Amino acid sequence: MSINSVQGIEEPEHLALAGPDGLERSCKDGFRGGLRIAAASHGMERIEARFRGNGFSPHRHDTYALGLTLHGVQTFRYRGSERFSHPGNVIVLHPDEVHDGAAGTEDGLIYRMVYLPPELIGATDGHKSSLPFVPDPVVADAELGRALAGILSDLDHEPDDLALDEAIGGVASGLFRQAGAPRKAITKVARSAVLTARDFLVEHSDEVVRSEALEALTGINRYELARHFRLLLGTSPHRFLVMRRLDRAKRLLATGDGLAGAALESGFADQAHFTRHFRNAFGMTPGKWLAMHDRQP
Repeated sequence: MSINSVQGIEEPEHLALAGPDGLERSCKDGFRGGLRIAAASHGMERIEARFRGNGFSPHRHDTYALGLTLHGVQTFRYRGSERFSHPGNVIVLHPDEVHDGAAGTEDGLIYRMVYLPPELIGATDGHKSSLPFVPDPVVADAELGRALAGILSDLDHEPDDLALDEAIGGVASGLFRQAGAPRKAITKVARSAVLTARDFLVEHSDEVVRSEALEALTGINRYELARHFRLLLGTSPHRFLVMRRLDRAKRLLATGDGLAGAALESGFADQAHFTRHFRNAFGMTPGKWLAMHDRQP
């Protein structure tokens, strides 16, 4: 094993960190496709994906998708244009922005990604302003890369709280720096309403939640709530609710539940309803996700 001199993190044997600016994969032993998913931690998901050809159909998350390209050429469509990332680049995808994913060469693609809940970024300024939007999804930013390496370099262990706080602070600073444009101020009333609605949706994700209930709970009308919800959390209340159901379904699938049972227990009408939402959120069917999950690198 080697030690990253910048991060001070002992690396897994199969991973070599290339200098101070990020991660680099050694492919001496050949290419093996699969999806490696770290245990959920602090509301975030971390993965390593390895594949050739097309990996993901068009989809959108309700989180920031922040990643480091390790090997090959990472290509994807984002906001109407074809994008390319090479090893050393940082990927920054804003919540609810549609994108796909593919390997740009026959050598295959390897990258690591963290799906970071927007509230973790918003919390760094007390949720007093709207989320930073980075217009270019492929950036060369050494400081942001180092902050992400602190989160992504070790998928075998849960990040230490203090180290993670530091890394998220660095990620937030990088996003604010790359966004550049001024953000909208959020009033105390709107902030309280959004966070109250968020907590209610998390607690009742497997139930039918109506707009009237959120209006009564937050004291503001549904349209104002939806507008402020998107500014603070990057998506709509409905999408947020659906994504919490999908998170629950993925946990159930990973522990051996069948598709139909996971769908119903998570609040979906049936398996077809669940599969449609799963594909829209993650770019593949639940069956393919499970197959890739079983082929961990």
